[in-house]
Amino acid sequence: MNAPSDRPQPEAFLRAAAQEGRGRLKVFLGAAPGVGKTYEMLSEGMARLRAGVDVVIAVVETHGRAETESLTQGHEIIPRRAIDYQGRVLEEMDIDAILARHPALALVDELAHTNAPGSRHPKRWQDVQELLAAGIDVFSTVNIQHLESLNDVVASFTRVRVRETVPDKVLEEAEIEVVDIPPDELIERLKEGKVYVPHEATRALGHFFAKSNLSALRELALRRAAQAVDSQMLDYLRQHALAGTWAGGERVLVAVSEHPGCEALVRAAKRIADALRAPWTVLHVETARDADFGDDERRQLAKILNLASQLGGAVMSLPAQTVLAGIKTCAADMRATQILVGKSSRSRWFELRHGSVVDRLVRETPGVAVHVFPMDAEGVPRGRRSAPRDWGQASHYAWTLAMVAAVTGIASTLFHILNLGNVALLYLLPVMVAASTFSLRAGLFAGIASSLAYNFFFLPPTGTLTVNNPENVVTIVVLLGVAFATSQLAARVRGQADLAASSARQNAAQAGFLRQLNAAGTDEEVMQTICAEIARLLDVRTVLITPSAHGPELRAAMPPEDRLDALARAAVDWTLERGQSAGRGSDTLTASDWLFHPLATPARTLGALGVARDDGRDPLRSDQLPLFMSLLDQATLVLERMRLEDEMRDVAQLKERDRLRAALLSSVSHDLRTPITAISTAASQLSGEGDMALAGTIQTEVARLNRFVANLLDMARVEAGALTLAVEPTDLTDAIASAVHDTRATLEGHAIDLDVSPGLPLVRVDPRLLHHILINLLDNAGRYADPGTAIAIAASRQPGALILSVIDHGPGLPPGSESRIFDSFKRIEGSDRTKGGTGLGLAIVKGFADAMGIGVEARSRLDDSGAVFSLRFPETLLVRQMEAGTLT
Repeated sequence: MNAPSDRPQPEAFLRAAAQEGRGRLKVFLGAAPGVGKTYEMLSEGMARLRAGVDVVIAVVETHGRAETESLTQGHEIIPRRAIDYQGRVLEEMDIDAILARHPALALVDELAHTNAPGSRHPKRWQDVQELLAAGIDVFSTVNIQHLESLNDVVASFTRVRVRETVPDKVLEEAEIEVVDIPPDELIERLKEGKVYVPHEATRALGHFFAKSNLSALRELALRRAAQAVDSQMLDYLRQHALAGTWAGGERVLVAVSEHPGCEALVRAAKRIADALRAPWTVLHVETARDADFGDDERRQLAKILNLASQLGGAVMSLPAQTVLAGIKTCAADMRATQILVGKSSRSRWFELRHGSVVDRLVRETPGVAVHVFPMDAEGVPRGRRSAPRDWGQASHYAWTLAMVAAVTGIASTLFHILNLGNVALLYLLPVMVAASTFSLRAGLFAGIASSLAYNFFFLPPTGTLTVNNPENVVTIVVLLGVAFATSQLAARVRGQADLAASSARQNAAQAGFLRQLNAAGTDEEVMQTICAEIARLLDVRTVLITPSAHGPELRAAMPPEDRLDALARAAVDWTLERGQSAGRGSDTLTASDWLFHPLATPARTLGALGVARDDGRDPLRSDQLPLFMSLLDQATLVLERMRLEDEMRDVAQLKERDRLRAALLSSVSHDLRTPITAISTAASQLSGEGDMALAGTIQTEVARLNRFVANLLDMARVEAGALTLAVEPTDLTDAIASAVHDTRATLEGHAIDLDVSPGLPLVRVDPRLLHHILINLLDNAGRYADPGTAIAIAASRQPGALILSVIDHGPGLPPGSESRIFDSFKRIEGSDRTKGGTGLGLAIVKGFADAMGIGVEARSRLDDSGAVFSLRFPETLLVRQMEAGTLT
């Protein structure tokens, strides 16, 4: 069997190009702990080291096994990084040290390991991806139960749910070496204490390490490795355009049509694929014949393709000139080793006219097993057998006659004026136009009409259909034959053009769909785009539902006002719980008007997409199903990418909160010591002497302590996103006066210059948070202003905003520190603005201002004689005069 093209496939080259500059990953895959993965990895690493390769041990877990530890001797070992977590010191792989060392090969044990909190990546396989991106080759180890797609399968018979998993994509891109020993030998190793300590080994033998479990795990490991090798081999074949099936593994292709018996064919293909543990694809070949399908045929074909999708097969729809050509093209592309086709009972006359697809398939696909399943002729839809043949629209034949009449008139003119003897060839023009524009039958009709017109008007005796000259009989027969042949060719070209246009439309639809998804910004925009584009492309109503803690949640719909009834919600529950289609056109809850398909990855169901039609028909036609499944796959990939991005953001936030919590505790322990000591000393003296000055000191320090603790708590709320706003119209004059009163101790020795324009509008803010902002700005000014200088507070209305500034006379801000000064715990080193404080005050100003929509900025005065901190209240936060009057 020939490949569809003698040129390498661009997709394969693109995948190869993506690997350029990256390191190579080799995974030592085992069925269970103790089979010798780490031992084998170290042995091969030592062999590479002796061959002159720069090899280092990034991380290896020997678990106290002496023979494994002996293999680490002679290797350079990169020291691990210590991480302090909840009072314990955990050691993890130091990825920065490895990148700085940049060896040719790094040995990284336990690919599925979960890193300690505070590490750069939550999973070790993500660390490995970073090493590979830096061009470092990596050897690693993993057990089959850690593969994400097999997690549920392993748990079903071992009764142990593995929490640490590795995405299948990691293994698909890696070279795999299976480290395998028979179950009996592994059990002996366990009994000898070479895997676990004795008391743990005894418990393991009764549970996970039962012989039945080990045998099943061993089979999974071998089959998964075979699948990976087969996939990599096919990619290589496509890169180098090598022909042949290369039957290293079984690949099943089943061809289906609208025949009802194809449902049994699909189920048979599922059984064969399961027995062979092989991937299988269901193919429908689109030909010009599909255009004649009625509603019954389209509904039946959609049902068959939907059944294949539910059973786990890949669904394809391939435009081709003939069914045989489509099957051969698909089989060559996927290197199929098994082809399943159905054969209906046909008359001998039918086979003589059209030939047998099955017979030609057997002859023209050497090296491929062809399974033929008989189909009862009674299964053919009755509507199709009894329905009259579609001859096309009457207007097509009217236009054809008009063209024949026009050609006759032109030919008559040429015949009489120019004395042109033979005008028969002119009649080929309406034949070609009718066949290419309308249909084959219209072209044949044009041929017959042209022959009759030529005979009637140009062959003697003219005006009759009688032919006297035998040569003229030959002319008529040749004209009719040429007309028929021309009609066939023109109709075939038209059919090929229609198929090409259909394929181009589908490709354009998929490309446009993906482009629209990539252009969407937020999660809600992406989901609404999915619904809107699928509704537009398939002319259906759509809804998108995702699971949540409170049950299924409607996230998007087109039209937006669509809602689901009780039956549709039941279908949604079924789809989300089982990852299977439900609703109209499926095998479950068919009374619903909606058809729901899962948006599922191997690990989880991300949501369900529902489609329906207003006219009560089945939501999807057979010709729409392949495009719909392709759009679902693209939507699933985008939703999975969104989920991973959300998880990474959550991880980053958790890391930042942990860092902040540690810094807060350190700050509290250090900065509370001074005011507490002062309070304690003053209280002791006051109790002995009754000095009222000391009482004032106590009150001042207590207020300072309370303000500092409040800052700590407020900063924690800002970072945790737990702020709650109580917005109300607020008078800035009153807010400034209140803040100056509460910071009078800090501002002692500084005059306050108020420059507040009269008639300023009220601002919509949270008065409590604004009070904290002003207190921190004034406290900051009081600490850094030169002694005896005045602190100015200015507020004025500007175009589009209201600006409130706190201005001090002091050291100002170092150049380039204007934005960094608002960072948490940031104290500008090398400047004079480092007097006391924790670096929290301005961070709280920034956090509170952002929460209320207030802009905040810092700068030095033009003459560098101080700093200016400004709050910018945009127009949207200002209360108009009419509103203010109403409030008053």
